[in-house]
Amino acid sequence: MSGYPNQYLASTVFSASPEQLLLMLYDGAIRFISLAIQAIDNNQIDRRTLFINKTTAIISEFAATLDHSRDAQLTADLDALYRYMLTRMMQANLKNEATPLIEVKEMLVDLRATWAQAIEINKNEKRTAAGIPTGPEAAATYRPLAAAM
Repeated sequence: MSGYPNQYLASTVFSASPEQLLLMLYDGAIRFISLAIQAIDNNQIDRRTLFINKTTAIISEFAATLDHSRDAQLTADLDALYRYMLTRMMQANLKNEATPLIEVKEMLVDLRATWAQAIEINKNEKRTAAGIPTGPEAAATYRPLAAAM
């Protein structure tokens, strides 16, 4: 087996911004929990446990890296939500039930969408503060480099 896919992944991760890494982690958690649900449906206990553990590792990392000095209420709410997700995944693993995983997956999808929206708003605010147009007016103002030549 070639090492190229691993090199590509490493390059992608190392060159990603913190915001991109966050979204990549959410994508991974959503993918792993989906695979855990599928494993339960196919009665594949070892795969269920593997994918629940991978999802648990990501959510645990989210909880461990919360910055409680920024917005105490938001981080407390996120911490409680992450703990709830971890509890539900443990219940799913113990009882071999997909329902708690489906619930956590929906939460992860919603959180990912919220973070993606917040990241985009933050980018637009930074562009606006720097005097760079955003939205439809940006497309009319800036031309691709090849078109400018």
